Amino acid sequence: MNKGLLSVDEALDVLLAGARPVTGVEQVPTLDAAGRVLAQDQRSTMDVPPMDNSAMDGYAVRAADVKSPDARLKIAQRIQAGTVGRALAPGTAARIFTGAPIPPGADAIVMQEYCAADGEFVVVKKVPEPEAWIRRTGSDIRKGDRILAAGTRLRPQDTGLAASVGIKALPLLRRVRLGLFFTGDELVMPGDPLPPGRIYNSNRFTLNGLAQVFGCELRDYGIVPDSLDATRAVLRRAAAECDLIVTSGGVSVGDADFVRPAVEAEGSLLMWKIAMKPGRPLAFGKVGEAAFIGLPGNPVSSFVTFLIFVRPFLLRTQGIARVAPRVIEARADFDWSEPDARREFLRVKWNDAGGLDLYPTQDSAVMTSTAWADGLVDNPANHAIRKGERVRYLPYSELYG
Repeated sequence: MNKGLLSVDEALDVLLAGARPVTGVEQVPTLDAAGRVLAQDQRSTMDVPPMDNSAMDGYAVRAADVKSPDARLKIAQRIQAGTVGRALAPGTAARIFTGAPIPPGADAIVMQEYCAADGEFVVVKKVPEPEAWIRRTGSDIRKGDRILAAGTRLRPQDTGLAASVGIKALPLLRRVRLGLFFTGDELVMPGDPLPPGRIYNSNRFTLNGLAQVFGCELRDYGIVPDSLDATRAVLRRAAAECDLIVTSGGVSVGDADFVRPAVEAEGSLLMWKIAMKPGRPLAFGKVGEAAFIGLPGNPVSSFVTFLIFVRPFLLRTQGIARVAPRVIEARADFDWSEPDARREFLRVKWNDAGGLDLYPTQDSAVMTSTAWADGLVDNPANHAIRKGERVRYLPYSELYG
């Protein structure tokens, strides 16, 4: 590691040690709970399935009545899903459909493909095994089973699981209140005239989008003028309203960088230079009860440092224990012959050949690279990559979860 620089892992350890999970709980309709974090374990109050039912369209039979192929049985009843049949008499069959309750006395289902209807009778062409195609009561979930654990970020299938046992509403941790503001008199919003020397504020859109991806309750304080008083005023307001304040730009030591002195005046601040590329400066501190993370102003650096540092901090604040993204080992279909002395996060895209392509320009000012890519290669410091080598791939799908 470069002398005087903090490693990514060291910075993450300090950040996560300072994360305090929110404690407020609210009851939310299960239909609206996807993407939120579960506050309490959920247990089933019922068996699933709640009754023995058919896994196939076909005929319910007594296996003892079908001792050889081409057994001929009288069709005594028809049972559709949502209806209940009568007890199955010996020597008879019931026409049955997927999900329909098994009639008492039946102990096997014969798929309709192995049956031939003949008026009031059915010819069973295949001898069934006992229990064939029968889903027994509680074979999926038993009453009292834990179906969802506290701290789970609920996926659509999780809310479906909760609904399958009749849970109408779920106890969820309240959303993390995230405050954003952006510094720099050079920043202009899209739609406004762009005078000479000014730039459009792309970071506002990127970070707003990331806040939405992570399900935050967002407070966007906009572009703050380059002055100490204005920056302090916004910090005080944000600290009173938010759990976490994230800024972009203004944390260096230039004459026009006011975020650092403002945070130091209103709270406490640690300034780090991180041994990573893109993104070297990072600030972490507190203002009142709110945590503070200051990101670089460079668009690519801001994006990458949000994913590497703010993301896990947010997840831990949301009550999620496991915050490290899963890493995929993938094949590099490129050469990277001049590595940096810092740990690099290279913008790459999965290709049709099952490997990774590298965006041709890894300059940290090229925002195009982040939109073109579908993930990052986590490359150790001073490590040259040869085509065909296995590398550590962080897909956006992992970094956005």
